[in-house]
Amino acid sequence: MRNMSCYTSVVIKSFRHRGIEKFFSTGTKAGIQPKHEIRLRILLTTLNLAAKPSDMNRDGWNWHPLKGDLKDHWSVSVSGNWRLTFAFEGQDAILVDYQDYH
Repeated sequence: MRNMSCYTSVVIKSFRHRGIEKFFSTGTKAGIQPKHEIRLRILLTTLNLAAKPSDMNRDGWNWHPLKGDLKDHWSVSVSGNWRLTFAFEGQDAILVDYQDYH
């Protein structure tokens, strides 16, 4: 797989999850569940093109704001309990994480 970040000017500025960062930058599936590869590729490509959190509000993605310690972060569904979470700083996505929660 080619480096996804080379297709556009990168707006994803930082990651919390090393596996998802490596997947985004190199395509390696070593740090993610392989069955999530296609979905994560779509979500990360869309997030990389997004200018604001609501750009991730798509049918079936269960986009929503988070509360508590993750206030000002947003979540979209990957599969089951797995989520891609992120925040925005200006027009840049930051602190992108891949996590199993709930």
